[in-house]
Amino acid sequence: MRIRPKRLEVGDTVGIIAPAGPPEAESLEKALHFLEELGLNYKMGKHVHNVNGYLAGTDQERVKDFHDMFEDKEVDAIICARGGYGSARFAQQIDYQLIAENPKIFWGYSDITYLHTALGNFSNIATFHGPMLSSDIGHDSFHELSKKMFQQLFTPMELHYTEDISPLKIVAGGSATGELVGGNLSLLASGIGTKYEIDTKGKLLLLEDVGEEPYQIDGMLNQLKLSGKLDDAIGFVIGDFAKSEPKKKDRSLTVDEVLDHYFGNLNKPALKGFKIGHCEPHFAVPLGVEAKLDATEKTLTILPGVE
Repeated sequence: MRIRPKRLEVGDTVGIIAPAGPPEAESLEKALHFLEELGLNYKMGKHVHNVNGYLAGTDQERVKDFHDMFEDKEVDAIICARGGYGSARFAQQIDYQLIAENPKIFWGYSDITYLHTALGNFSNIATFHGPMLSSDIGHDSFHELSKKMFQQLFTPMELHYTEDISPLKIVAGGSATGELVGGNLSLLASGIGTKYEIDTKGKLLLLEDVGEEPYQIDGMLNQLKLSGKLDDAIGFVIGDFAKSEPKKKDRSLTVDEVLDHYFGNLNKPALKGFKIGHCEPHFAVPLGVEAKLDATEKTLTILPGVE
């Protein structure tokens, strides 16, 4: 079982970094008020506002902010400003021993999936798949349930997902208990064949994505299948696949049909419809902790992500 970081207390300090793309300044500023409402202080990474094309500064600048926040004794948690692209570019430069020796709450999703997987593999810490400051929290559409999910950082609590939150559809029935891993499908697929590829052996695999057409989702799931990742997993938590309409609807499968193709005949529990991903509300979850998926009863229970 992975190391769980220490819980937050009112008055603690959150470090803000941009490991991938540059955040939008106005929405980031609005999101800071939410942190203040939670009773938290914040410290901005030195390079958060840097712009290097589609990257928030150079690889060296982004990894420096990353290391600085884990090393800084005044910082109790680290929240990413946004995703986009670029986290994988500095995966080889990370001091994983430093992270393991300074376990802290690390929160983000989308492109940040690459870092979740890398930290799980090499630093053995539980991390959090949840909405980010500029891309989510700083928008008027940020949902009350999304806000409530931050309370799991202050009090160790089991999370329970049922159809009270969203309709869930059984792809394959049954139940399984294991460590919850995964995140954004595109990033998981891009890690295959590298030392940062996801380990799904005996684990529940969470998948979500945005802006990918059905054939693209098909290709990435096929990559996971051919690399043995679907066979190794014991169950599948299928999150939101937003903005996935095909450009040529008369010559396309639907996303649901693609998901059913890959998960319907594995004889492993698979449940889809979770509001986890690029959606509102966004049900934030810890990764690297034990969870139970009961696809037949349509429930997901996840153990606390903090000590």
